Amino acid sequence: MIPDMNRVVGSHDLLLVTLDTLRYDVAAELLAAGRLPNLAKVLPPTGWERRHSPGSFTYAAHQAILAGFLPTPASPDGPHPRLFAARFAGSETTEPRTWVFDAPDLPTALAGAGYRTVCVGGVGFFNKQGALGSVLPNLFQESHWAPELGVPSPTSFESQVAVAERVAAEQPPDRPLFLFVNVSALHQPNWFHLPGATRADGDSRATHAAALEYVDAHVGRLFAAMSARRPCFAIVCSDHGTAYGEDGYTGHRIGHEVVWTVPYAHFTLPATPQEPA
Repeated sequence: MIPDMNRVVGSHDLLLVTLDTLRYDVAAELLAAGRLPNLAKVLPPTGWERRHSPGSFTYAAHQAILAGFLPTPASPDGPHPRLFAARFAGSETTEPRTWVFDAPDLPTALAGAGYRTVCVGGVGFFNKQGALGSVLPNLFQESHWAPELGVPSPTSFESQVAVAERVAAEQPPDRPLFLFVNVSALHQPNWFHLPGATRADGDSRATHAAALEYVDAHVGRLFAAMSARRPCFAIVCSDHGTAYGEDGYTGHRIGHEVVWTVPYAHFTLPATPQEPA
């Protein structure tokens, strides 16, 4: 069951968080073990939904996600209705509750609906250091990236949240905000998130899990910032997974189950105005 997005768009701020490279199995295990206390507060009672990514690596997946093709429910009992969809003749996943737009991508459509659209980049496809790294952030009215937000930084997510807090704090009260955050902490290298690990040890499923715990420790600040003015409809998902030796595979941009299967959730953050400092 999807909410009526025609009622959500315009009345809510919107938050899209892609936990870049996060595997479904790791996300589900950590949630079940109580190791994601802040995400557990906002995720539905059923926890993460098991879905299939529209792409096997960041660029392909985000081109689809930012056109409204969010990860698809993994169950075969479709068609699965979408939250957002470009007007397209013959679409079988568009229904009355879908917010239908005429632009080529979601950020452009939301800007046309009066939203301020902001990207807080993470991995290299958002670094704006070349033509390819500018394609995705250029879909937004405003984009942010700096080395401290990128994959080599052990404090990348804290830095991203700080940017998001500034963006939300300066937002005019009468204008809705669409904030997109591409979280880079899960992407390799992530060994430095596991206490005692060294560069020589390299990345592993365990360091991947430790990176998710690191993100969870700071994600509450992001949710608080985005719900300080009005209700916020949030989507938190992975763009694709990654392999750590399964069947001899390492990395992503491959057709393996651990790459295609991703965690997904959407939920509403009620408005919680902050007391003046």
